[in-house]
Amino acid sequence: MSTTTDYHVRGMTCAHCASAVTAELSALPGVSDVRVDLDAGAISSVRVTSQTPLSRDQVAAALEEAGDYRLSDDG
Repeated sequence: MSTTTDYHVRGMTCAHCASAVTAELSALPGVSDVRVDLDAGAISSVRVTSQTPLSRDQVAAALEEAGDYRLSDDG
């Protein structure tokens, strides 16, 4: 059984940003799918499917590793 969670991410401005975020989140243990709905310069939506729920800290650390991206307070 898997779990899917939507996150709101600030700081992504282009396809390269989305690719970097996808790569870092995909590398987290148990993650099977990452889908980015890029809203350049605004808050983008990121849907992560994983075998077990991820902590907000895990996601935030992966975003930081990918670049200057951060979770929005509302997501």
